[in-house]
Amino acid sequence: MKHHISVFGLGKLGASMVAAMASRGFHVIGVDILKNAVDALNTGLAPVQETGLEEMLTAYRHRIRATLNSEDAIRNSSLSFIIVPTPSDERGAFSLKYAEHAITEIGRALARKNEYHVVVVTSTVLPGATRYGLLPILEAASGKKCGQDFGLCYSPEFIALGTTIRDLLNPDFFLIGQFDDRSGDALEAIYRQVCLKNLAVHRMSMENAEIAKIALNSYVTLKISFSNVLADLCERIPGGNVDVVSAALGADSRIGRKYLTGGMGFAGPCFPRDNVALNFIGSSLGANCNLLQSNDAYNQAVLGRFIEKIKQVASGFKTIAVLGLAYKQLSHVIDHSPGIALACALAEAGYQVTGYDPLANDAARIALRHHAHIADSLEQCLKEAEVILVTTRDAAFQGLTAADFLQSKNQVTIVDFWRCLHPSLSTVPGIRYIPIGRCFDDETAALRIRELWEKHSSPIPLCIELPMSPLPAAP
Repeated sequence: MKHHISVFGLGKLGASMVAAMASRGFHVIGVDILKNAVDALNTGLAPVQETGLEEMLTAYRHRIRATLNSEDAIRNSSLSFIIVPTPSDERGAFSLKYAEHAITEIGRALARKNEYHVVVVTSTVLPGATRYGLLPILEAASGKKCGQDFGLCYSPEFIALGTTIRDLLNPDFFLIGQFDDRSGDALEAIYRQVCLKNLAVHRMSMENAEIAKIALNSYVTLKISFSNVLADLCERIPGGNVDVVSAALGADSRIGRKYLTGGMGFAGPCFPRDNVALNFIGSSLGANCNLLQSNDAYNQAVLGRFIEKIKQVASGFKTIAVLGLAYKQLSHVIDHSPGIALACALAEAGYQVTGYDPLANDAARIALRHHAHIADSLEQCLKEAEVILVTTRDAAFQGLTAADFLQSKNQVTIVDFWRCLHPSLSTVPGIRYIPIGRCFDDETAALRIRELWEKHSSPIPLCIELPMSPLPAAP
């Protein structure tokens, strides 16, 4: 069973891993407690919405099957991934209730298996959870000893929803937290077959891997917040342009260009909660996590700043369109979506809000049922809008023209949070184009910065005479 693996949990990541592994030659058994998910996979259908998933499941259906029976999956595979939800609790910690259920089922199945088997926890967990939270359950349920009868690893994936399959096949690196070398060797062999290119594999203790997972995401949020500080500053400097500044910073190898694009704050199902979780575990153990707390507070303040800015530019208007309701482009997911948050806040402020998203309309209709109308088409969303907010960088939005925005209206205000529209919109009669992160009122900005310098600067002498030190005596 060298090329047989099982995946426990058929959510967006789990189902995508099934497809990705099958595409690289593995025979994969998917396991879930939901019969609908199992039935979907067995008929070649995607149990969840994810770009390219259904096509890949159909293409490699001959190597894929799913079951509700954990013992069947363990018996017919040599390595199992656990990819179940670990929801955040009120403290910001990750709950292990679903992982504990899965690990118990796996343990009971291992009790009836004689061969060595490797268990890989892929769900995001707090440091110490694998060794001290899950391993005791696994040993108790199986009656066996880790390192002797079975192996154990913690190995998270670093993916983005909407590009999950691509990210699984083309990761930046592999992270393996191993109980022992035998466990890590087995997992590394699989990863090297799955990946489409030869990459570095970082092997370490399970605790270090657990820290690395949430620390990486938390660090990215710091970079996002810093780029938003720059965007705010650039709006207040004559000619300021965050894209120009970020390009210069990103050219430095110590910084890099990724996630240095000023715009909306960090969002989605991972970034916000991982930042809070790292703060929770650090603070609980006595570490100073003020930086993480400030980052979370700043991210919330970014949204508040945008709400106030929109109210200013929308003064005197009634109808607002929000383009982009997912937390990012190419996604169906609305967790912590800035577009959803803006729509709610503006509706509560008395505006008539209409929203549209190429992929997230269905989820948004439920979330905004008491706040906004969800248009069936982009054209319908724009038709009556006096103020238009572009909150994601979807290709459907980037191609919009002045005629699309104006339609039969004489004037319209556009707030472009990612500067993804053509800058020529700023010269079109009837369109007030406001790109976030660029100064859109140079005259006022120049006046303010000139006043600042006149108030705080003092004359600087062109030449400063300093007393000369005596020359050393000649030898």
